[in-house]
This record gives sequence, C-alpha cells and structure tokens, in this order.
Amino acid sequence: MTRAYLKTAPRSPAADAGNTRAIVEDMLRDIEAGGEAAALRYSARLDGYTGNVLLTGDEIAAASRLVPQRVKDDIGFAHDNVRRFAEAQRASLRDVEVEIVPGLVAGQKAIPVAAAGCYVPGGRYSHVSSAVMTVTTARVAGCGHVVACAPPRAGHGIAPAVIHAAHVCGADAIMAMGGVQGIAAMAFGLFGLPRADILVGPGNQFVAEAKRQLFGRVGIDMIAGPTDSLILADCTADPGIVAADLVAQAEHGYNSPVWLVTDDEDLARAVMDRVPALIAALPPLNRENAASAWRDHAEVIVCADREAMAATSDEYAPEHLTVIAGDLDWWLDRLTCYGSLFLGEETTVAFGDKVSGPNHVLPTSGAARYTGGLSVHKFLRLVTWQRSTRAGMRPVAEATARIARLEGMEGHARSADIRLERFFPGEAFDLGRTDRDPA
Repeated sequence: MTRAYLKTAPRSPAADAGNTRAIVEDMLRDIEAGGEAAALRYSARLDGYTGNVLLTGDEIAAASRLVPQRVKDDIGFAHDNVRRFAEAQRASLRDVEVEIVPGLVAGQKAIPVAAAGCYVPGGRYSHVSSAVMTVTTARVAGCGHVVACAPPRAGHGIAPAVIHAAHVCGADAIMAMGGVQGIAAMAFGLFGLPRADILVGPGNQFVAEAKRQLFGRVGIDMIAGPTDSLILADCTADPGIVAADLVAQAEHGYNSPVWLVTDDEDLARAVMDRVPALIAALPPLNRENAASAWRDHAEVIVCADREAMAATSDEYAPEHLTVIAGDLDWWLDRLTCYGSLFLGEETTVAFGDKVSGPNHVLPTSGAARYTGGLSVHKFLRLVTWQRSTRAGMRPVAEATARIARLEGMEGHARSADIRLERFFPGEAFDLGRTDRDPA
C-alpha cells in the first residue's frame, strides 16, 4: 500500500506502565486491607479533600441550585438523547426461546448486573458528559444500584454540574472520591455501597490500571488508553473544519493521538498550515495539551485513493473516526474498525463526546479491532437455560454418553446413562461402552 507521511509521530502515547502498575498494586492492596480509613487517607493526600464522601440529598440539592438553568437544560437535552439511544440498544437484545430438537427447549435471558460503578473524570476537565453517558446507560440497562464516583477538588468537592448530571441521570449514590481510591471503594463496597459488579467510565492511567488489576473480581467496560481520533478527508473537505476537529481532539491530553488520512496532498498541507494558529488560540491548559499532542503524537498521511485510505483507517482502528468525503454510504459500508463513526461535516466527534446520543466511552489504542464501546449490553449478562421432556432428552442423552466416552469422561457418560435407565427401563441403547469400560 502506497502511503506518504507528511507528519509522523515521534513518540508513543504509552505511559510508564511498569511504574503505574506498581503504584496501583500497592494502593489497591492497602485499601483492601485498610478499608475506608485507607481510602480516606489517599483522598486527603492526593486530592486534598476531607469532606463528606457519600453526598447527602441536601448536598445534591445545594449543588443543583448552583447550576444555571441553561446548563441544566443542556444536561437534560444530552440525557434525553443518550437515554433514547440506550433504550433502542436495549430493545435490540431480547430474550429468546427455541426448540432445538423435539422436546428440548433452550433459551437466552439478558439479566442486568446488580450494582454498577460509574467513574466520572474530574482532573483537567469536569466531565459532565461522562456522568450522562455512564449513569444513564446503566440505568436503562436495569442495574439495581448505580453509583457515580468523581474526584473532588480541594476545598470545593465535585463540580456542581457533575453532581446535578449524575442525579438527573439516575445515580443512586454520588461519591466524592477519585482515582484509584474511588475505583477501589466501588469494587470493595466501602462507605456502605454494594460491591460493584462492573466498573465503567474513562479516567487517567491510574484509573485504567486499577480497573485492569481488578478485572476478574469485577467486570469492566474496557482498559482505555489515551483518547485517539482519525479523520478521513478528500478534496471536497473544508481544511478549516478538518483542522478544527483535529485540534478539538488533541486538547483531550498531551498524549492523545490525532491522525489525518487523505488522498489530497494540497488538503493535507492546508490543514497542517491551520493547526498551529488554532492551537495558539486555545486557553492555556487546552493549548498545552493540544500542542504536545500535535507535536508528539499526530500523523498526516497521504494515500493513493479512497480504498487505501479506508485500509489505513482499519489498520489504525481509531476510537473516533470522522469521514469528510464524498459518497458517505460507500465509507459506511467499507469501514470496519472504529469505536464510533461520524459521517459528513455536519457531525463531529465533539457532538458524540457531549450530547448526540451514542456513548462516548469507546475503545482506544487499536482495541476497536475486536470490541465496541460502552452500551447497555455491557451491563447485561447473557445467560442460557434449557428444559426437556423425557422423549426430547433421549437422543441427547445417547449422543452425550457416546461423545463423553470417546473423550474419556466416564462420569459425564454415566450422568446420561442413569437417565436413560430410569426413564426407559428395559430398553437397549448404544452408549459407546466397550468391554474395558467399568461397569
């Protein structure tokens, strides 16, 4: 495949995994042994917070009063959109029942987990949208208890808009605790919370590592790395829009990769010319993040044609994929590896990040090759059941006995034998026995 790199990424977005792993392992061990007291010590030391951990109804109401009505309206708009999309997802998964052979009926049931822990980041930015995405989806799935956990700021606690969003979206509890200690509190059932069956939501490398280490004891949505975004654009694209979208995603963090793939070198160079000025116009913290991400992790790639562009995109398997090109239906049919797809210049990743409906908790670091993002399905356990008449179990038992003996699993074979002997006394069956089989 012919590709020309007008800009390459000199650095990998991977964090110091070894150091992070050891820090998180020590913290989790300490908090599991020391319980609430240990979690509170970490909260005071790392976040400078010594206030109430589980917010009371009065505290939630007081925080909501601080949120301007326009912001409340916007949160309500986002909540409605995310809820409607989640409800449509839930409706797509139904309980089933099928007669496998005459008399043998098997089925599938979707059962929600009892307790979900939703982590809402609050470090560089207060992610109101993450509260909406995670809590709403867990609630629509039917989880029995949903807790929203967000890091407090020293002297202030959780941002009022985050509290309001979590409450409006249906959180049963809101916990002012961040980082590893917040994840641990939900997983271990501290502060009177039920032990979480699943932990979801984005976070920094320490949050991601805590989820990774706890996986197996609890379910998780995914192990997320730095957010990443790729734009596919042809000669019809507006370079100003493309540049603005790249910068918007670069501001997520200093190690957030952004990629432009195009078959038009003139467009690529026009976009590259615009990006520095757009970054320079951002507020200081956003500017620092975007500048580092663009300098160290961005790539601009020119391909021979749209098929090569699509192949490149599938290879990168981006978290967010935007197409600003002609014949959008062709791209929708052709592209296969992405967390969420944004077709045409009338939509953008920022819409999906905040309010448009599909979830913004998505696979990063190429994981879109094998998994999708957060949905109601993550909170549901697909379990199976079966029931049989005596006539229906007869051929099943015979085949089971023979296959079990072929495999050398005599105990399995005998659990089939006894049913045939009890339910069909005096009848002869070919059960795969040999002269060497024990009686």
